[in-house]
Amino acid sequence: MKKFFLLTLVIALYSCNGIAQKKEQKKTQDKFKVTKTDAEWKSQLSSDEYYVLRKAGTERPFSSPLNKNYKAGVYVCAACDTPLFKSEHKFDSGTGWPSFDREIKGNVAYGTDSNLGYTRDEEHCATCGGHLGHVFDDGPRNTTGKRHCINGVALKFIPKSE
Repeated sequence: MKKFFLLTLVIALYSCNGIAQKKEQKKTQDKFKVTKTDAEWKSQLSSDEYYVLRKAGTERPFSSPLNKNYKAGVYVCAACDTPLFKSEHKFDSGTGWPSFDREIKGNVAYGTDSNLGYTRDEEHCATCGGHLGHVFDDGPRNTTGKRHCINGVALKFIPKSE
């Protein structure tokens, strides 16, 4: 009888956890101004953009042409064109991904990511929820001390008009 009760309790707790996770996922999706179905995102984005922005993937280091882009302008979300980072806040971190010491306030949302077995601060576009990358505390000490390590495929660069 004890084994039956224990088994029933474990199944009930596991089932509740699954339902709670689904509700939390829906809540997160509903809080963004731009929302689309998975099929709509797939049709709008390239396979690499979809993998990074919608599935929280990571591009290979040193694969983005934006990593070594030093032109003046603004970096916007590849999914919804929200301005995310200014070129004057970009620096070469040597990590292989475009890095910035600060975001454009209000346009980047934050969450936590524990996929690698430890917790990291994850960054999303505040307008569409697209996964951008992560922020670390090993950036330039003479500015903010932050390193926003961003997947280049999650960004589009808009040059400053002369």
